[in-house]
Amino acid sequence: LVLLTELYISSMPSSQTIFPFSVSEEHKCLNSELWHACAGPLVSLPAVGSRVLYFPQGHSEQVSASTNKEMESQIPNYPNLPAQLICQLHNVTMHADAETDEVYAQMTLQPLSPQELKDPFLPAELGNASKQPTNYFCKTLTASDTSTHGGFSVPRRAAEKVFPPLDFTQQPPAQELMAKDLHGNEWKFRHIFRGQPKRHLLTTGWSVFISAKRLVAGDSVLFIWNDNNQLLLGIRRANRSQTVMPSSVLSSDSMHIGLLAAAAHAASTNSRFTIFYNPRASPSEFVIPLAKYVKAVYHTRISVGMRFRMLFETEESSVRRYMGTITGISDLDPARWPNSHWRSVKVGWDESTAGERQPRVSLWEIEPLTTYPMYSSPFPMRLKRPWPTGLPSLYGG
Repeated sequence: LVLLTELYISSMPSSQTIFPFSVSEEHKCLNSELWHACAGPLVSLPAVGSRVLYFPQGHSEQVSASTNKEMESQIPNYPNLPAQLICQLHNVTMHADAETDEVYAQMTLQPLSPQELKDPFLPAELGNASKQPTNYFCKTLTASDTSTHGGFSVPRRAAEKVFPPLDFTQQPPAQELMAKDLHGNEWKFRHIFRGQPKRHLLTTGWSVFISAKRLVAGDSVLFIWNDNNQLLLGIRRANRSQTVMPSSVLSSDSMHIGLLAAAAHAASTNSRFTIFYNPRASPSEFVIPLAKYVKAVYHTRISVGMRFRMLFETEESSVRRYMGTITGISDLDPARWPNSHWRSVKVGWDESTAGERQPRVSLWEIEPLTTYPMYSSPFPMRLKRPWPTGLPSLYGG
């Protein structure tokens, strides 16, 4: 759950902070591997110094997801704010909320003019590979796991893969584990192999951790054994509805207006602005490498009826490909965001779980398959002019 507290607004429209949720200041450097594990296997942060596309439309979706409220129609339009803003990424830092352990990234962006985009982009601008751990496990907590009288039942393969080996000459085999969380706090657990049938359990220390983090069934924990022989511990909270909003929280409408006004001001003055990205609250990344966008929009042709596949995160924090068919291509919000590529692709999913999938996606999120479409599209998604001469069209030119 994203806590919407400690919001700060400077004067608008000159505000330079575009906020989707509360942040607690944390100045120490977080462990990148643990941050990415908590963020999810599909999350990667663009490289500092690279050129990126910022989508205020997608940023608004994060506000809606954080406040459980859709953007209202009375929010003003900002004609000088394009649907996608080409920026240089000056800084990116990883953080975690001190109260909830919710991970987020802070990015400093500066809009670029078409004249500043004549230099060819570098291969590094395709984005950083997600620094996901290789030796880890993630488990959704059960009611038994969160009981103050029980312990944490660890899947056998996970325990054998991530935890140091037990000494089975002991009866029962047991060891003390020390795990460090995102804030550098250490948690001590007793790992024991017992029961009938025998199973791996974390006992002493586990109820203290559960109580301190206020975890409930449905939340997830993940353990990482890194290359420095350290045990790292992260949590992910289930999406729980927020019944009581803190009195300090601004309305969803005010937050939408604030971020749009700040983005519009930055776009008109080419000034730097700061945004916060919460990967667990945002339906999709709204800051993506420019090279990734160009590859998808300028060098990919899609049409209605074409088959595609797309990666999704599983409950165990791995990835799975889902198949679907493109059913339409159109602006998601033609009144507010005309000619936007954000979620411009309508899709139908194959699996029975299609109801849980977004009915619209962005072109750079999918992998079109090289098959003939069932019928031609009146709106092919390949621009007539190749990069870079077609680029000014992103600014409406």
